[in-house]
Amino acid sequence: MRTTIVAPLTATDAETLVLAARHAADAAGVPVSITVLDAGGNLLAFRRNERAVLVSGETSTAKAYTALQLNAPTADLVDLVKPDGPFHSLATALNKPLLFIAGGVPIHRDGRLIGALGLGGGAPEQDHAFARTALQAL
Repeated sequence: MRTTIVAPLTATDAETLVLAARHAADAAGVPVSITVLDAGGNLLAFRRNERAVLVSGETSTAKAYTALQLNAPTADLVDLVKPDGPFHSLATALNKPLLFIAGGVPIHRDGRLIGALGLGGGAPEQDHAFARTALQAL
């Protein structure tokens, strides 16, 4: 069996994502915070627009962490944690909080999870769209 080595998410990659997400949000006139985590959940990059609401820094990071831990866009998880959803208790089951609001996306390279991107500050649909746009820059 052959093991394929996948390049990790780099600081340069993280800056590319931040710039692309910031450009998309600025073009829409939406002040946001942007968080990039590596595969281990470590912070690689963070940017907060000076006009973004303060809590957006925490929500962007929690969205990225959630997308990383579950290897899924947070937008795809919202219905699963509703009171009648199959994972309704997941949001409070762990020591580190998960946030099931659109705006977090996993980052893959060659089919492998290498990190996550989270945006906060806009409406959930906007944050998700900005994150998806930023992924295209990689």
